[in-house]
Amino acid sequence: MSTGEVAVIGLGASGAASTRLLRRLGSAVYVSDAGDGAAVQARAADLRALGAAVDLGRHDLERIARAASVVASPGVPPDAAPLVHAREHGVPIISEVELGLSALPGARVIAVTGTNGKTTVTALVDHLLRALGRDSAAVGNIGTPVCEVALRDTPPAWLALEISSFQLHDTPSLQPAVGVLTNLSPDHLDRYPSVEAYFADKARLFQHDQPTSRWVINADDPASGRMCADLVGQVSTFSIAGRLGDAFLDRAHAKLVVRDAPLMSRDALPLLGAHNVANALAAALAVMVADPAHESDDARQRLAHGLATFRPPAHRLEVVGEVGGVLWINDSKATNVASTRVALEAMTRPTVLLLGGRHKGEPYSGLLSLIAQHCQRVLVYGEASDIIMADLGGRGAPVERVLGDFAAVMRRAHEVAEPGSAVLLSPACSSYDMFNNYQERGAAFARAAKGDTP
Repeated sequence: MSTGEVAVIGLGASGAASTRLLRRLGSAVYVSDAGDGAAVQARAADLRALGAAVDLGRHDLERIARAASVVASPGVPPDAAPLVHAREHGVPIISEVELGLSALPGARVIAVTGTNGKTTVTALVDHLLRALGRDSAAVGNIGTPVCEVALRDTPPAWLALEISSFQLHDTPSLQPAVGVLTNLSPDHLDRYPSVEAYFADKARLFQHDQPTSRWVINADDPASGRMCADLVGQVSTFSIAGRLGDAFLDRAHAKLVVRDAPLMSRDALPLLGAHNVANALAAALAVMVADPAHESDDARQRLAHGLATFRPPAHRLEVVGEVGGVLWINDSKATNVASTRVALEAMTRPTVLLLGGRHKGEPYSGLLSLIAQHCQRVLVYGEASDIIMADLGGRGAPVERVLGDFAAVMRRAHEVAEPGSAVLLSPACSSYDMFNNYQERGAAFARAAKGDTP
């Protein structure tokens, strides 16, 4: 047995960054991944050169059972054999986020979670901190591992951290300078036994709540309100539904109001949809709450300029082009029904909706009213197509099943879309039936929208 050896499960970006950080800290590391593709093999070679032991195509469960701790990559499900085996043998399991934060004790963290909007809010928080001249990095579920930032010679003073429910489950020490809850709705029911279990992991954001804590909460979301009803820390709220709070949309004057004063006009915010007004309010409020210096007149002007110059993250209501009078919109990150509802609410043109992928446990009937309002056609595809057709077919929705691969879906979208309409990829499903991730799906959509092979 190698005393103190840490087992890292998964050799994606977070697993590789975790291993590099552990080796820099002097820990013995055993890394394993069920895959053995070219990208994984390349990472494995680099990590072996640093002195890590690496297994590809298998997990040495006996070795994992002897480990001092396990670092789990976010894509590894909790019922995966190495994690089950670690729990059965009492081996502590932590997230890559937990490991990275332990190496960044001086960083001020604005942590963002929720069912929808967290990537955009995280990107906005990072952008606004930079607009104020702060040294910041956007990390976590947004794409850059925390451990990767911890490896920098000069780590940033601020972190905008997107943290998923899976990551929260294994990040017991998280005590953010500000914690943001965007909203709550059913999601990941393919990995959670119930909505309550999913919400329980989200609630771990507040596990160290104390009178000095600062929280930013969506006043328009009843589920968030119930979760946060008993917090003892300072709770600030945002709203787009006319509720007066710490940040809200003044509809009469079309202005974003934050901390008792107008910040900017709605027209100056270059983001589609009312949900993005909520995202902007949440981010601006979180940054102001984080430090009193962020509320000066000069800071407010910088924040307004930051919001006016922000561009949305890729794959989230991203306009990828207008071809033949048809607007093509990539919302591949919409992997649940609630997120697709938000996208449909933002549509201002007759819409061809691309709906499908791998089912995540939610009914699709919740989309019916918005489909009736916005969609001239819904193209249903992928593993979930039988379930989607059962939920939507025969109920007045203009649904059509497309058989075959994603290229066939895109060919049909080109055939049925008319000038003046929009084609919206907002699948309400994960991508894993046809793609490795939602980014790959979105990139295929963008290429095919312009007439290239997806």
